[in-house]
Amino acid sequence: MHFMPDTPYIGRFAPSPTGPLHFGSLVAALGSYLDARAQGGRWLVRMEDLDPPREMPDAAEDILQTLEDFALRHDGAVMYQSQRHAAYQATLEQLIEQGMAYPCACTRREIREADLPGGIYPGTCRSGLQEGREARSVRARVDNSVIHFTDRLQGPVEENLVTQVGDFILHRADGLFAYQLAVVVDDAAQGVTDIVRGADLLDSTCRQIWLQQKLGLPTPAYLHLPVAVKADGAKLSKQTFAAPLDRNQPTRQLARALRFLGHTVPAELEQESPASFLHWAIGIWRIDLLPRVATIEAR
Repeated sequence: MHFMPDTPYIGRFAPSPTGPLHFGSLVAALGSYLDARAQGGRWLVRMEDLDPPREMPDAAEDILQTLEDFALRHDGAVMYQSQRHAAYQATLEQLIEQGMAYPCACTRREIREADLPGGIYPGTCRSGLQEGREARSVRARVDNSVIHFTDRLQGPVEENLVTQVGDFILHRADGLFAYQLAVVVDDAAQGVTDIVRGADLLDSTCRQIWLQQKLGLPTPAYLHLPVAVKADGAKLSKQTFAAPLDRNQPTRQLARALRFLGHTVPAELEQESPASFLHWAIGIWRIDLLPRVATIEAR
């Protein structure tokens, strides 16, 4: 596997502008920020505004202002995926030309009716579109190899894409580019060496590594943090009505997020400015203190 060579650390935080940041967002932002800064690295912000129907007006600006209020200051310009369609299209065409992707005419209903375990795509269009059918989407043509990597926190992960995932979507039926394609293209374009994000994205990683391999791109190091969940196990998100971060108490919420990530924080530090708190937190950041679990109830 073509992993990143010894290059300066470049991390990133990549929120979707579907609403204001909440505690779960802060955990991911803080973890990625501290890991980058503790290693003398750069920390980038990318706005994953790929899905206009789900986005809220002015959410991107609100997210960036919240990061500033919490002293989570990024390096360089913010990348917007909405401005990257030409790069995604070029990569999609490359995969099709190489036989690694193909047009698909199947509907969700047809895939459900195939009734394969986990809703895996049955490969109906792998050999070409049936007569009278038009392409709705583009799928990756996965091969029968096992993708494996070692997550810096969660440990060894492996997946056979054929039996566990199937030919996954790269370009959606609604005309939008899929997350899996865009994130791989953009991480490579930004030179990202280390990805620190929530464990809810752990299942996507093998697909992304497969794409990296097929495109001849380096594979970053991955660290998947525990995800904050509600008492019923549902992930904190805009969809589950997670409360927005309180900009009037940034240091208190930073301290709460760092405790969530297994670090001891003296109560008196909650009175510091966000910048002073983060300066202290960079110095005490340790991977071995992070809980090696996928979810933790937010309290």
